[in-house]
Amino acid sequence: MKTIYIFITFLFVTAFTEAQQKPIHLIIDADTANEVDDLFALVRAIDEPAFNLLGITSAQFHTSPQATENTVGESQAINEQIIKVMNHPEIKLPLGSNVPLASMTTPSLSEASKFIIEKAHEMKGNEKLDLVILGSCTNVASAILEDPSIISKIRVNYLGFWHTVKTNTYNKKEFNSGNDPLAVDVLLNTVNLEFNVMTATTSQHLVFKKKTIDKQLKGKGGIKDILVDRWDTYNRWWTKKDPKKKKWVMWDVALIEALINPEYATITPLQTPKENTKRTIGVYTDLDKKAMEKAFWKHLNKL
Repeated sequence: MKTIYIFITFLFVTAFTEAQQKPIHLIIDADTANEVDDLFALVRAIDEPAFNLLGITSAQFHTSPQATENTVGESQAINEQIIKVMNHPEIKLPLGSNVPLASMTTPSLSEASKFIIEKAHEMKGNEKLDLVILGSCTNVASAILEDPSIISKIRVNYLGFWHTVKTNTYNKKEFNSGNDPLAVDVLLNTVNLEFNVMTATTSQHLVFKKKTIDKQLKGKGGIKDILVDRWDTYNRWWTKKDPKKKKWVMWDVALIEALINPEYATITPLQTPKENTKRTIGVYTDLDKKAMEKAFWKHLNKL
């Protein structure tokens, strides 16, 4: 049994690595206004040679105590600011849904879900469109519900869940998952959907320090000052620890770095949660935090 498991892991990782050898056709779906790390992840992805970044779609985050009635609009505004400052008008910014799914069979359609469908159908041959979800799964799940024919044309990379590797148990009471639990289950239940998860359990180990941020970015203008200002002004509502914000978990950066440098992370084929359709998905179970941070700063220093 152990030999079979190792062989399956080898095939899974080999296929995933081979897919990275060509520029990755990518759409990032982000609840950018919710946190700090989203901005860092987007800036890391823009101008990355490994990516053909087609668009950044905005996502809702209605469960935050700081949520307004238009969280998707807030995310959209920051996305637009980033693209303007970094001078990349070719990267499209479709507006996502401001509400989660009402049912597991009814899409919450938006410009974002339609854009995902459109770009998925532009893939040729064996190409796949990689979708990175850094927030709620609403837009991607809606695209699949609206047009199931895109399933074979996409690969979903999701930041969510708490996960215990030893027992392969999933805790869906995680922020991203909680903002649209129905959409999460749509993705888990969709047979033949290539679905990889960077869990909160794994990504929590990538931590940046404020002193490094200031040294690398402060006073250097443009997008770098925007990142510093976001760190300084954002109200970290979920914890009273570290009130001076000397450290910040870069959850979303971990997923972006894993896509750019798959050798910096371990992705393991595991079974879906017991309440979902039984199938195999990829779960990131480990990462090289030092290598990821080094790669991040190497890229940022070029901007």
